[in-house]
Order: sequence, then C-alpha cells, then structure tokens
Amino acid sequence: MNRLSLATAAIVAFGAAGTASAADLGTRTYTKASAPVEAGYNWSGFYAGVMGGYGWSDRVRLDGVTARSNDIKGGFGGGTIGYNWQTPGSAWVWGLEVDAAASGIKYSEALAPDLNFEDKLRAFGSVTGRVGVTAGAALFYAKGGYAWANNRVSFTVPGIVTASESKNLSGWTVGGGVEYMVAPSWSLKGEYMYADYGNGRYGDATSGYTSLGLTTHTVKGGLNYHFNNPVVARY
Repeated sequence: MNRLSLATAAIVAFGAAGTASAADLGTRTYTKASAPVEAGYNWSGFYAGVMGGYGWSDRVRLDGVTARSNDIKGGFGGGTIGYNWQTPGSAWVWGLEVDAAASGIKYSEALAPDLNFEDKLRAFGSVTGRVGVTAGAALFYAKGGYAWANNRVSFTVPGIVTASESKNLSGWTVGGGVEYMVAPSWSLKGEYMYADYGNGRYGDATSGYTSLGLTTHTVKGGLNYHFNNPVVARY
C-alpha cells in the first residue's frame, strides 16, 4: 500500500511539472529577426568639388583652314558646382553643372634664337546640362552645353613679353563620365570632354588680322561633396 501511494504521488508530481512546462512554452514570446538593411542612393541636391586633368588638341584653325596638330597640350585644375534632381524610385538623374579651370594647355615654338611664339589656353570652363542613370553607388552620365575659354597669343624675347593679345572665346562642349559614391556625401568622378571654342581674331590694322580657332580634348578626375547626403536606408 505504501509503494502504491508513492507511485501515485510521483505520477501526479510529474504530470504537474509537465503542465507547468507546457504553460511556460505557451506564454514565451519570440522576436522575428530584422530584415537586412541595404544602402540606397538619391543624388538630389547641391554639390561642389575640385577637379583637374590633362588636355590636348588635334585640330587648329588658322584663317578658316583646319590643320592637324599634336603639340597643343598641358594640365589644368579648377572647381565644380552643380545640382542634381532624382525622383525617388527612379534610376534617372538630371542635373546642371558649372565648372572652371586655370590651364597650362599651350603650344610654343622658337621662331628665331631670340624670338619665341606661344599660343596658350589660360583658362576655360563650361555650363552644361547633365543626364545619367544610377547603378548601385555609381552614376553613369552624359553632359553638354556652353563652353568658354581665355586664349593668349604672344611673341617674346627671353624673359620679356614684346607683344601679347588675349581673347575670350565661346563655343560648345560635349562628353560624359562616371561618378561613384565612396562615402556618405563624398563622390569621385572620371570624365572626358570635347570642346570647340570657335575662332578669335588676332592682330591690328597695321600688321593685319589672323583668325585662330581651337578644339580640345580633356580627361579629368574630381572629388565632390554633396550637401544633401545621398545615402539612404532601404529595407
């Protein structure tokens, strides 16, 4: 009888423990794991930066006649400001950009032992529209619009300018490049541009006039700061 009572008590105790464990499981709460966060990009907003590169010309126009030349070349450096528009959810980016650079692109020649000639593109810039498409952190774009340049033609003796004339030229430019968001608010870019600055008329009534025109190719790298952080969270 004692053995039966002990067995019955053990069964009752085991059953109670099992009921309590089931109740604990029933009231336990579980938290669903959060979905991973993916970085998204919206390029809208103002930006400004620095840029620099190398330029050259393969065509010059002298009195309306086009000739080939590979001697006009040099480096340049300057700055950029602009604004982008991008509709949320769209991969297309539209923009307006203004840039300007000081330039060392030039051609020089010794006409005589004591007389040198130089044709130098001292500064140039552009006001362009830009359209591009995004792919992750990258923006692939094309651009084109108005181009200007300051060009100087000079004749010198060693260390002394004997005759010099500068012209502000106007023309057009077209090209494209790729820009990549390397950090929040910061992007790097690489770009190629072709420009035709039209013709300038040099000389005077005594010595006569010469019409001189120039086209250029430029490749540049740049670093831009975006005032509106383009990196946004996307779930």
